[in-house]
Amino acid sequence: MWVVSYAAVSERRRCLAQICAVSVYSRPMPGDRAGYRTENLVLGAALTTAAFFCVALVGALAKVAGNHTSTGVLLLAQNAICLAAVAPVALRHGWGPMRTQRFGLHLLRAATGTACWYALFFAITLIPLANATLLTYSAPLWMPLIAWAVTRQRVATATWIGAGVGFAGVVLVLRPQGHGMSIGELSAFAGAVLLAVAMMSVRWLGATEPTLRILFYYFLLSTVMSIPVAALDFRAVEPQAWPWLFAVGVAQLLSQLLIVIAYRFAPAEKLGPFIYSVIVFTALIDWLFWDHRPTVSTYLGMALVIGGGLLAVRAKSTAAPAVPTAPQ
Repeated sequence: MWVVSYAAVSERRRCLAQICAVSVYSRPMPGDRAGYRTENLVLGAALTTAAFFCVALVGALAKVAGNHTSTGVLLLAQNAICLAAVAPVALRHGWGPMRTQRFGLHLLRAATGTACWYALFFAITLIPLANATLLTYSAPLWMPLIAWAVTRQRVATATWIGAGVGFAGVVLVLRPQGHGMSIGELSAFAGAVLLAVAMMSVRWLGATEPTLRILFYYFLLSTVMSIPVAALDFRAVEPQAWPWLFAVGVAQLLSQLLIVIAYRFAPAEKLGPFIYSVIVFTALIDWLFWDHRPTVSTYLGMALVIGGGLLAVRAKSTAAPAVPTAPQ
């Protein structure tokens, strides 16, 4: 009994280690390259920047819509609108093209993505949009930490230094508050960890899954997951909220589409720096529309987070040996 249990636990740890190792270092498995194109960093960078401009719009639009409904209902509306747009296209040839051997990874991505968006939407109701976005999009700093915790692989010193610099920037943004982390800040911080896992799963899925299938499963599963959340956190939608909710859904759909396509043209470690464009876009939106002007400490914190993130995602780490099959 002990031998069987130990073997089962070891197998689960091995599969999880494969997911994190390959995702963080962006090395697709042999035979799994069908989903990739010839590397085009310029196009990948442009697509990533456009994607995270849409992400900044999602946050801003959700902040407005959140004044007229609950966070749970907002999350459900966002996902349902995206599903309504994707499902007819995905299923136009029947269920066959949507069959997948990677349902577990689709489920992981949907669960972490849905939880991340809820955490961010909740945070922006309590703290400035720019601060919430900065904390949430410190996600790349968590990726080497997660990889080390799960796989126990040696991580390059430069990666640890980059992560440390980035986390120092996060602390600098929080310190001017003069007290412990607020609920909104904790929510955004939790969203960062969830986003890191979601980002890993996107790269892994992109190796073999078509873009449309990835989007379909994400919006289908996230919509289902959002239903109980909306039921527990229900508030009737005021009529003036519907245009904003629709805009949130459209911006979210565009952001997800652009992210998935971008990862087909360049590996995650090369596109990682462009993720931080969302911080710049959000800070500008927060300033222009809500007159939330960042303090000097916030500017310094942003610089440290972006600089640390650039160092962390570009640092060379000891690569894990390739394994013959991907976890299903």
